[in-house]
Amino acid sequence: MSADLHCHTRLSDGSTDVGELVQLAKGSGLSAIALTDHDTFAGVSKAISLGNEIGLEVIPGAEISCYDNKRKRLVHILCYYPDFPESFNDIFSKIAQSRYREGRASLEKIMKLYPITEEMVERRSSGSVTLFKQHIMQTLLDAGYTDRIYGELFSRLFNKKTGIAPTNIEYPDCFMILDKIHEAGGIAVLAHPSVYNSIDLLPELAEKGLDGVEYNFPRRREGEDKILMEIAENYDLIRTGGTDFHGGSTSQVHPIGTCTTDDEGLMRLKTLKNKRRKNNEV
Repeated sequence: MSADLHCHTRLSDGSTDVGELVQLAKGSGLSAIALTDHDTFAGVSKAISLGNEIGLEVIPGAEISCYDNKRKRLVHILCYYPDFPESFNDIFSKIAQSRYREGRASLEKIMKLYPITEEMVERRSSGSVTLFKQHIMQTLLDAGYTDRIYGELFSRLFNKKTGIAPTNIEYPDCFMILDKIHEAGGIAVLAHPSVYNSIDLLPELAEKGLDGVEYNFPRRREGEDKILMEIAENYDLIRTGGTDFHGGSTSQVHPIGTCTTDDEGLMRLKTLKNKRRKNNEV
C-alpha cells in the first residue's frame, strides 16, 4: 500500500476541494490518504464516501493547531480515527473565531496598502471553515501583486517580528490537545517536527502518551532523520509519513504522494486503533 497521511483541502488552507483531492490521490496511485484539514473534520464523511466509490481508503483525521507554552511555539498534532470528532467542536470553534478575528484585523491594514476588498477575499475563502492568511495572499496574487503565496510579500506582511500585519491567533495547550485526542478515541501523531522546531518537545509529548511522529515529510531538515528515528525507537512511537499537501498553497512543489507512510506504520496505526476500540467495548 502507498498512503499519504497528511492532506489539506479548501475547507482549511488548501487549494483543491475534497472531490479533487480524492481524484488526485487515486490518479497518483495511492491506495490510502488521510484528510487532515486544519482544526476541522468537516470534509471527512464526504471524502470517505467518494473514496469508497473509486477504491481509495480515506482515514478520518484533522491537523490540530496548538501551543507549546514552555517554548512559546506553535505545534501541530495530527488526530486520526477519532470515535467522537464532535467533542472537538468547541475547541475548533474557538480557534476558527480567533483566526477570523486576527485575519480581519490584518486585512484592514493590508487594504490600506493594496486595492483589494473584503469581497475579493471572501470569494477566495468561500468553502473554508474560517479566514486564513493564504486567502488574503491568493487575493493579492490574483490582483498581480505577487506571483506566489509564500515569498517576499508574505514575509513582509505576516512575519511575526517585522511584518506589517502579523496575526496573533490563540491556540490551546498541546498537552491538553493530546489528552483530548485520546479522550475522543483518536490516535495522536506529532506533525512535521522540523517546521515549528518541535523536536525538543517530542520526548515530552511521548512521555505523556503520544502515539506517533511524522517521520517522512517534505521539510525535514538534513540530519534530523537520525534524531527522529532514535526518539521514535526509544518511545516506541509509530512513524508516519505525509506530504502536507496544500495544492497550490505551498512554498515548494510537493504533489500528493511525495511523502508516504510505509506498510508497517499504517498497520501499526490500524492495530492500535482496533486494540483501543476493543478495550473501550469491554
